[in-house]
Amino acid sequence: MDLSDLLIEKKSPVLEKWCDLILEAYPEEGQRFFKKQKDQFANPVGLSIFEGAESIYDELLGEADSDKISVFLDNIIRVRAIQDLLPAQATGFIFGLKKIVREELRDHLQQEGISDQLAAFESRIDGLALMCFNVYTECRQRVFDIRVKELRNQSHKLLKMAGLAYELPENEGTLKEDNGNNG
Repeated sequence: MDLSDLLIEKKSPVLEKWCDLILEAYPEEGQRFFKKQKDQFANPVGLSIFEGAESIYDELLGEADSDKISVFLDNIIRVRAIQDLLPAQATGFIFGLKKIVREELRDHLQQEGISDQLAAFESRIDGLALMCFNVYTECRQRVFDIRVKELRNQSHKLLKMAGLAYELPENEGTLKEDNGNNG
């Protein structure tokens, strides 16, 4: 039996433990809700986590299409990016998959060839972690851009209400080129 067969066989317990690990970042009440509520409209976050984790796992076992994985990661990370989590807390669940897989396969690790295959699989997880951090960074940047735009709009509205701001005509807001004519 090779590693991929073992990982397919252990898919259900691995995913259950991995989802539990992902949910550890949330308060206990939220964890219970995410686990119990299966309605996609009542629990879109929980559904994104469970479906995303399963899809990522399946991709790691197969071709590992980075575009597909990026979408699945985005679905999980987007929510974590708006929370007050440190980057390591938001993305660290990826590394937890290695520990979970080792625990589930501990009885098989001595089989010939499994350790080499496991090293290759763990290398794929490391690549996934880098991808996860990139997705997290992009999500955080979008959040900051939205916040800055909102603050700018609010400030402008307040200044306008106070009579301290005015609208520039479209062509006055840009610098004109000086063609060497100073007057």
